[in-house]
Amino acid sequence: MDIKDLKSLIKMVTETDITEFEIEAAEEKIRIKRGCAAPVVQYQAPQQMIAMPQQMAPAVAPQVASAAPAASAEAAVPAASAKGKEITSPIVGTFYRAPAPDAAPYVEVGQVVEKGQVLCIVEAMKLMNEIEAEYRCKIVQISKENAQPVEFGEALFIVEPM
Repeated sequence: MDIKDLKSLIKMVTETDITEFEIEAAEEKIRIKRGCAAPVVQYQAPQQMIAMPQQMAPAVAPQVASAAPAASAEAAVPAASAKGKEITSPIVGTFYRAPAPDAAPYVEVGQVVEKGQVLCIVEAMKLMNEIEAEYRCKIVQISKENAQPVEFGEALFIVEPM
């Protein structure tokens, strides 16, 4: 095959939608490819999100565990009967009194807390946000039950500043 015939074959391939052309004659084999190989597209199935387990706190002494039911009864007292200043939730989420289900609560009614001491956790979108005391105070009332939803600005504690 001469150059003239080869050029006409190439022209034919480029002017059409043909991407590959191959011809075999007695002792000749001509193969013309146009363009590059199609990109390989890979898809991955979405993976399920799994929450990391929380670090478990050490076991609680039996004396502390027996005090918890009495504290929850005190926490159920309506806000109208308590006098003092409110500590409110800065975010929407779920209220937790302790760092883990089997751990002792951060604070109890009647306890005096220092500025910066953790009072509770408000979970929002799987993030645990520690709520700290902004000043030294005495816990008069716990306004929410453990694992109860809270709204922005809703009272979590009633306290007496000291």
